Amino acid sequence: MKENVASATVFTLLLFLNTCLLNGQLPPGKPEIFKCRSPNKETFTCWWRPGTDGGLPTNYSLTYHREGETLMHECPDYITGGPNSCHFGKQYTSMWRTYIMMVNATNQMGSSFSDELYVDVTYIVQPDPPLELAVEVKQPEDRKPYLWIKWSPPTLIDLKTGWFTLLYEIRLKPEKAAEWEIHFAGQQTEFKILSLHPGQKYLVQVRCKPDHGYWSAWSPATFIQIPSGDPLMLGASHYKNLKSYRPRKISSQGRLAVFTKATLTTVQ
Repeated sequence: MKENVASATVFTLLLFLNTCLLNGQLPPGKPEIFKCRSPNKETFTCWWRPGTDGGLPTNYSLTYHREGETLMHECPDYITGGPNSCHFGKQYTSMWRTYIMMVNATNQMGSSFSDELYVDVTYIVQPDPPLELAVEVKQPEDRKPYLWIKWSPPTLIDLKTGWFTLLYEIRLKPEKAAEWEIHFAGQQTEFKILSLHPGQKYLVQVRCKPDHGYWSAWSPATFIQIPSGDPLMLGASHYKNLKSYRPRKISSQGRLAVFTKATLTTVQ
């Protein structure tokens, strides 16, 4: 009797599996955790790519434990980071501790697991772009004109405590140019640039990087029009009536320098 029941159960299971296979229904494909990012060393988020769903509704869960522990935990927040993500708030984020995590995909036909990923929050920091980028052409009366650029650090980062150090990089180019000119600004949040082409419309962007981690994305571009002006003689700023001087080119260390009311450009 027991043998008949067991045989019937096996037969039913095989029939079910065969029907599912004929309908193209399979266990889910292997998911992959492809990125983890912390904007400020206080929280972080990981994202995964689902495998094939096997033609069936598939559920995903992320589990993890910290190195040296055996207790497994499930992702505390599947919402904040968007689809296929796990967000770790402040209460779940520990510096200098390695997280070991994997994603489990399950449907009616079975389960599959991603490879384990080892994550140290210290080395996945990628801040948000700097904010409040401001650009202005300044032309002091007795000095060369220059482009003045200023910005603010990302709001999620607290620089006052010394817990975080940010480095900045600026890039700019004429609107129709293909290549960017890049300047490293160190830790300062303002910068001066002298060599610009008069009459051109420039795009300016800034990004930042922590002491450990990755460059942020570039900030949204800010546009500025460099005035054309009349070329001025070298040393014309020593005189009050600039309009009385005729435009001309002069030699400056083997190159031709053209001074205008709004800019300085070097002609190779």
